[in-house]
Amino acid sequence: MKPLIIGIAGGTGSGKSTVARRIAEALTPASVAFIDMDAYYRNFVELSLDERRKVNWDHPESFDTNLLVHHLDQLAARVPIDKPVYDFVRHLRAEESKPVAPADVIVLDGILLFVDQRVRERCDVKVFVDTDADERLIRRIRRDMKVRGRPLEEILDQYLTTVQPMHLQFVEPSKRYADLVIPRGGHNAVAIDLIIATILRRLQGQPT
Repeated sequence: MKPLIIGIAGGTGSGKSTVARRIAEALTPASVAFIDMDAYYRNFVELSLDERRKVNWDHPESFDTNLLVHHLDQLAARVPIDKPVYDFVRHLRAEESKPVAPADVIVLDGILLFVDQRVRERCDVKVFVDTDADERLIRRIRRDMKVRGRPLEEILDQYLTTVQPMHLQFVEPSKRYADLVIPRGGHNAVAIDLIIATILRRLQGQPT
């Protein structure tokens, strides 16, 4: 049986991971595999660290979408994959990869998930997590300082020069491709419960 692929998109800091986690917890005992689009950043080994810091990481061309599509096809065929591991401090792929086994449900999240038609076509359920810009910025600052070790000035500069413009150009317009939109981010329990109910019906072969 082909696994159900659930795509979860939304702006940086919108709460995509929270939604993905809550969905996965509700789908037990079905097996769930997670694929984060951030793992598929291109590996610009030919650039220096300073040059890599200046790359527009919020543009669709910064992703190795061909590899992502290939891995989704493998998982759809019940074939395990070796997912890349990305080092956000060095802006490079790590030498090791992470094995991902086939599962009943594939949960895929990323800011630009619905921009590429090939990825959209492989998602059985497309969810967009919609959160106010100021809340997303606060979450990004906290995450990048704590997890990725970046100074505040660098975070704000990146936000103003690439993150915000790319959100308006690519992320926000991709919302029109979503089957379901969650307003107010990952804490909207009512919307998340409705999505979980829809997914459970799909898993059981019932009409949605």
